[in-house]
Amino acid sequence: MMENTQTHWCDPLLKVENLVVEYAVGRNTVHAVSDVSLQVARGETLGLVGESGCGKSTLGRAVLQLRRAVSGRVLFDGQDLTAMQGDTLRQMRRRVQLIFQDPIASLNPRRRIGDIVAEPLVISGVKDPEQRTRLVRDVLGAVGLDPDLVMGRLPHEFSGGQCQRICIARALVLNPDFIICDEPVSALDVSIRAQILNLLEEMKARYGLTLLFIAHDLAVVKAVSDRVAVMYLGRLCEVGPSEQVFATPAHPYTALLIEAIPVPDPDVRPAESVAVGEPPSPIAPPSGCRFRTRCPRADARCKEEVPELRAVAPEQFVACHHPLIAPG
Repeated sequence: MMENTQTHWCDPLLKVENLVVEYAVGRNTVHAVSDVSLQVARGETLGLVGESGCGKSTLGRAVLQLRRAVSGRVLFDGQDLTAMQGDTLRQMRRRVQLIFQDPIASLNPRRRIGDIVAEPLVISGVKDPEQRTRLVRDVLGAVGLDPDLVMGRLPHEFSGGQCQRICIARALVLNPDFIICDEPVSALDVSIRAQILNLLEEMKARYGLTLLFIAHDLAVVKAVSDRVAVMYLGRLCEVGPSEQVFATPAHPYTALLIEAIPVPDPDVRPAESVAVGEPPSPIAPPSGCRFRTRCPRADARCKEEVPELRAVAPEQFVACHHPLIAPG
């Protein structure tokens, strides 16, 4: 799955530049995404990982402009989505689709599956009913569902895995270039997860897709991603090729997440966590490095200075004053 290292920087389909997303909770401000920059190359899968509440889903929604950013830019195929509104943004969204975390909740319980999958076609202006039906049948078949058995039924008649297949079909029906997968398997049984992950890989190859795969399960991200980006409390900690980051993590937080991956062996004892305390609130994040309050390597510099992403290995970048591996 690894690609030429230069590809990631020479041919980006998506570029996020210095993105800041905040929202009000009562009289307080939640700093959900703070000065995040990343790139996703054409045809690759970028895994975005981190603990719950770190800003992963908010970043994904900000890419689609479902959550407007306070500052920064989102460039898709060279066009600034943050500057678009109305019909212009609606037409661009045909190329960027979203698969939601909860497949059952994201389907209208009162509408039949054929109408649910056809809705993006209606919104985008495909007026010919026969063409819409043909496209819906084709995409349902592509995700492993029999259109004759599925199109006339309601969402409650399907399992969670089948509902996620329907959601994937809905995302694919417009033939997009880029799909944001927002924890697409976290609400599914373990036995079904592998099927959906394999399906996403098949659809990526079949439709030539580029994926942003958001998850908190690093084992899943390792299986599907070409590169991985690690977030903590609204900031990026580390970015690099998936196999490289998992083999030699450079940020203490990345190492902590990797240590937390369960090993299916009763004789292997879980590693003791090196982090201390609980994650701070995004309403009042710590100064300097946001991980410093839980990091055993933190010092005075970590409190005063925000670490910037810097290269520690080919295509591997870390935002840490005291990385686990020396820059080379």
